[in-house]
Amino acid sequence: MSVRRHFALKKRESVKSTWPIIPGSEFKPAGWNGWPDGKKFALVLTHDVEGPVGVQNSPHLMELERQLGFHSSFNFIPEGPYSVSEPFRLQFANAGFEVGVHDLRHDGKLYLTRRQFSQNATRINHYLKEWGAVGFRSGFMMRRLNWLHDLNVLYDASTFDTDPFEPQPDGCQTIFPYWISNGNGGNYVELPYTVPQDSTVFLLLREQNLDLWKHKLDWIAQNGGMALLNVHPDYMNFTSEEPRSRSYPAEWYAEFLKYVRDKYQDSFWNPLPRQLATWFRTTHPLSQTSRPQENSVASVIPPPQKPFHRPLAGQHAAVLLYSYYPADPRPRRAAEALAKAGMTVDLFCLRENDTDPKQEMIEGVNVFRMPLRKRREGKLTYVFQYASFLLGCAAWLTTRLPKRRYDLVHVHNMPDFLVFGALLQKTFGAKVILDLHDPMPELMRSIYNLPERHWSISCLEFFEKISIGFADLVLTPNLAFQKLFVSRGCPAGKIQIIMNTPRPELFDPANFRDTNEQNNAARPRPFKIMFHGLIAERHGLDLALEALVELRTKIPGVEFHIYGHRTGFMNEMDRRIQKLKLEDVVHYHGHQPRHVIAQAINDADIGIIPNRRSPFTELNMPTRIFEYLAMHKPVIVPGTVGIRDYFDEQTLLFFDPDKPGSLSEKLLWAYEHRSEVETIVNRGHEIYVKHQWPEEERRFIEYACQLVDR
Repeated sequence: MSVRRHFALKKRESVKSTWPIIPGSEFKPAGWNGWPDGKKFALVLTHDVEGPVGVQNSPHLMELERQLGFHSSFNFIPEGPYSVSEPFRLQFANAGFEVGVHDLRHDGKLYLTRRQFSQNATRINHYLKEWGAVGFRSGFMMRRLNWLHDLNVLYDASTFDTDPFEPQPDGCQTIFPYWISNGNGGNYVELPYTVPQDSTVFLLLREQNLDLWKHKLDWIAQNGGMALLNVHPDYMNFTSEEPRSRSYPAEWYAEFLKYVRDKYQDSFWNPLPRQLATWFRTTHPLSQTSRPQENSVASVIPPPQKPFHRPLAGQHAAVLLYSYYPADPRPRRAAEALAKAGMTVDLFCLRENDTDPKQEMIEGVNVFRMPLRKRREGKLTYVFQYASFLLGCAAWLTTRLPKRRYDLVHVHNMPDFLVFGALLQKTFGAKVILDLHDPMPELMRSIYNLPERHWSISCLEFFEKISIGFADLVLTPNLAFQKLFVSRGCPAGKIQIIMNTPRPELFDPANFRDTNEQNNAARPRPFKIMFHGLIAERHGLDLALEALVELRTKIPGVEFHIYGHRTGFMNEMDRRIQKLKLEDVVHYHGHQPRHVIAQAINDADIGIIPNRRSPFTELNMPTRIFEYLAMHKPVIVPGTVGIRDYFDEQTLLFFDPDKPGSLSEKLLWAYEHRSEVETIVNRGHEIYVKHQWPEEERRFIEYACQLVDR
């Protein structure tokens, strides 16, 4: 406990933005109509009994709750360090409380192998039947949610909305119950705990008051969620003696219950977990609601054919990223995929702000930040920063060599030559993946308007060639990029495509509410056009402004919403907006996190990607296309090679690049032909489904397994 406390206190500061409240977890499930009888929120009380002391204290805890007018569930270990007789269990049931099953032996081995779990599941089902129980919770909050379909349960309670102090710290990020489905008719209700556990608050962090509990409860009540608390009778002191180092006064828990009762009186619902799960099953059928299950796959999406496993367990990976983490989506998805597959993942990246921790754990990824920021001030600045980061990566990997030899080093460009930071680790056996997000020669030609045979472009092509030669595997996000790299000498068998696709659980319209309702019924609903991404000249926002000048006279209430970091080009945009008198039409929202972008797409009528034609945009396949299609929204895109490799006029809306008139015509057509647009979006969505991240993730892990097993 002392060791855990040491690291927990250090971690607490680094996770203050996501614990005990994680933004976005307050979004309500699809079809949500509130709690029974108009209650403001639900309060669910559960207790995991871990040892003989907990068994001894359980009747006292039950009596405490009963006197205060509350009911709860007590979860006992069937084959643990104690036994619970039938008369002992019946005293809880007869008093209106619930008995659930807590793991099997509580030894941390429940999920060791799939075969062993199936054997254990037979024993757990025996106790579920014998005890008349319908609920389950794993020991240590360990979980393999897909495996739990082997259990005959109504609900599971082995997850949490956010808790970075748990062994598996990845949370479900919701304060509501949700479904877990195997796609074959099997399903159960998942009840995450949403109020921090007593062991975390009072033993690990040594809090001496109830402020954390009250703060989280009030926030859940404000958002109409489920306040599910897990309290251990093992750690409660019911005597007048001085509490032990691993206990706290039972009066603290009683004080919390009194706070709930006195402040919220009749506005909360206190069901047993089985009652809440039964109500949820009845009022929110599986077809109406979905939340992410294991492997970040929403329950409306068929799960992987193979059971979840950790094929890279015990191996180590390093990730080199000249960008910010976790803001960059592709590196984040890949790093978290390696961590879920069992690898220890250490990631080295830039440090955007002085307030960013130098080191922290994010969703199972150990993040190390170098005090260096991106600056876009010219070619020499690029060279200096790239070289500095390369040296920093090489030094970091070299100093870690005595204590950690990596099995895999995953390098993200730009720059390509960052791959040589793994030189020493490769000498000692590490395999190297070079992830070519973008072809640097084409991108630099587009940024600086350089000719194809400029000396700097020739240098970039040379570095690209030797970097590809050094890597063991090359990844790139689309077919046009793959063809380009092969044409410049990359062996066809060495390069694979892992597409940039959004997380289905984040870009899912079922998770978002419509914020377009007008208080004034007489006011027409605006027609919202949206752009999000890098604000740069090559992305054609100035062309979009020219298109809007004509559209504002033809589309009543047209609005253009822009999301992205402020750049120098945005200053030019501000001047153009004033010159064209579009101040009442254009709305700039700055940079926003992904869940805000998803909500904005949900609220928009149409998205645009008004890229100019350039050597880079001709080949690029923007991820934003999939983000709009995932949310069932139309998007207008340039008719370039990189996009037409995957879409045609039957599946996407195209305009001629560099022609504002073509863009305005397509926007007007989309406004006037809603039913035809909906048909095109549905066809485009089918293409998105074929390239969803769970399938891309599966192939990425397969490539990594093949690489490290050579």
